[in-house]
Amino acid sequence: MRVACGFDHAGFPLRARLLAVIAEAGHEILDLGTDRPEPVDYPEKALEVGRAVLAGEAERGIIVCGSGAGVSVAACKIRGIRAATIHDTYTAHQAVEHDGLNVLCLGGRVVGAELAAEITRAFLGAEISDEERHVRRRAEVGEIERTGGA
Repeated sequence: MRVACGFDHAGFPLRARLLAVIAEAGHEILDLGTDRPEPVDYPEKALEVGRAVLAGEAERGIIVCGSGAGVSVAACKIRGIRAATIHDTYTAHQAVEHDGLNVLCLGGRVVGAELAAEITRAFLGAEISDEERHVRRRAEVGEIERTGGA
């Protein structure tokens, strides 16, 4: 699988560890930076990763900012992106399996490098469930996205 990765300055400290984990798991990396600790606006990273996933340049994405919340909010504004801030391994795989999560958001100031690595492994190792209840619920979410909740 190809994974698009984006880090703002607050996520930068996790960059090397997460890129190594992705590569060790046998996945290809689309590295969208940043590769330095100078300030970078998190919406730019969310947009770059989201566009890469939508364009088929990557099957999944990972975005890291300080809390994970900012990149999640920004990424969820992109139609077709299902992003969530996740700080535990159960939610990392469950969100893919049940909810069709395609972008993992992490808080570089919230989780340490090893927990972030475990979460990343769980996210990348999960497969979307084809159980009827999950398919139905994902379709309901898709309808909310299509209509804007109207």
